[in-house]
Amino acid sequence: MKISRALISVYNKTGVVEFAKKLASFDIEIISTGGTYNLLIENGIKVRSIIEFTRFPEILNGRVKTLHPNIFGGILADKENDQHLSELSNLNISSIDLVVVNLYPFKETIEKPNVTEKEIIEEIDIGGVSLIRAAAKNYKSVSVIHSVNQYNLLTNELQNSGNNISENFNRSLASKAFEYISNYDKTISDYFNSVSEKEKVVILKNPQILRYGENPHQTSTLYKENFDEIFSVKGGKELSYNNLLDLDSAYGLINEFKENEPTCAIIKHGNPCGVASAENLTEAYLNAFSTDTDSPFGGILIFNKIIDFKTSQEVNKLFFEILAAPGFDPDAFELLNQKKNRRLIEFKFSEEKSELRKIFGGYLVQDKDNIVYDKLDLRIVTEKKPDENILEDMYFSTKVVKHIKSNSICFVKNKKTLGIGGGQPSRIESTKIAIMKASHYNNDLKGSVVSSDAFFPFSDGVEQIIKTGAVAIVQPGGSVRDPEVIETANKSGLIMALSGVRHFKH
Repeated sequence: MKISRALISVYNKTGVVEFAKKLASFDIEIISTGGTYNLLIENGIKVRSIIEFTRFPEILNGRVKTLHPNIFGGILADKENDQHLSELSNLNISSIDLVVVNLYPFKETIEKPNVTEKEIIEEIDIGGVSLIRAAAKNYKSVSVIHSVNQYNLLTNELQNSGNNISENFNRSLASKAFEYISNYDKTISDYFNSVSEKEKVVILKNPQILRYGENPHQTSTLYKENFDEIFSVKGGKELSYNNLLDLDSAYGLINEFKENEPTCAIIKHGNPCGVASAENLTEAYLNAFSTDTDSPFGGILIFNKIIDFKTSQEVNKLFFEILAAPGFDPDAFELLNQKKNRRLIEFKFSEEKSELRKIFGGYLVQDKDNIVYDKLDLRIVTEKKPDENILEDMYFSTKVVKHIKSNSICFVKNKKTLGIGGGQPSRIESTKIAIMKASHYNNDLKGSVVSSDAFFPFSDGVEQIIKTGAVAIVQPGGSVRDPEVIETANKSGLIMALSGVRHFKH
């Protein structure tokens, strides 16, 4: 393929004058636009303006310069197709054999401080991308250059081939050109996606007026999205504002166990007061209840399996506000529904990807803490290593601790919570509360596993745990005192695992 005519339209004009002179030395006619045309003329290079070639002026402040049939017809014509060549001749369109284009600096523009959206939009290249794409598509008939670094590559090919450009050479250029415009478009797409996230509009719809808010003097409304697809209230009085908050906490926790053995969680004021997994729901409930036999009064029970009659007989002994499960056996529902104020709720497992909270002067939006642990995610950093049962309890405890208000500490043994402490200004206070509650309800902490939602800033919390007879700790790590904390664990023969993930819940 011989290059007889070149279109040069570049934003980055580095080296373009020297390059154009070399093209001219091969008797290649040059067509150019705007600033590139003026620069070449100033340097004594013979060049035709795009306006002369298209016989049509640039319009819309330069937004439309090359988008013309004379340009794209000249680029896209297949020189091996007689019909294409005949059409060019009949329409008086000259073929273009080389396209030299680099694009507006979109990436550099969005990185500028205080840049306006108007400035950003103007740096979205239209004609340049179209020229590169057209030339790359027709690589058998056209060479395409998109980078200053390719100037010497082409001139060497012209010299070595005697201006007989090979198809393989053009194919290589086309491949790089498609990659170039693909990356350019992705940068634009990523920018718009980021702006959309920042300017996300939350539409409040399907309002349901609640009796009151957190307290009787506060009004409140539930605005539903797919709430009714997830939850179905089967019995009892209307859900209150606080009920919905507790239900949300309970549902978030039980989602951790949707594919596990029978599990029960008991929630009070947004915090779990007992969680357990077992061979059946009845045992799971009794184990969860034994963690704290006072707090469940008036709380929420939630299960990951359909409620059977035996389990319903046990939970029926307790006064609770809500019982939620994927379903109820008919006899279980009949028994539980006898108390008219109980809310019985069926749910489907689902997952949210983000959460929104109103604060004074704005909104906070973040990804949900949906991380899923696997045993392999835990890095054992002590000399002593866990057996399979301890690993299972570690795995269980990480699922629970992320749903306790920070700073959170959770003692677990045999997939049953023994002591829970959270919502305190310091981790040592939460640790003391968890130990105190376990003692109060006669839950022996010997042989237990402890999870912490964040690192231990000092060894004092670990020392408190060692005194209880616990055998293992799971924590994220990341403190400057990690070596000191790990050494404290080693000296006592304690197992310590680092998850690498913090789970603050404010």
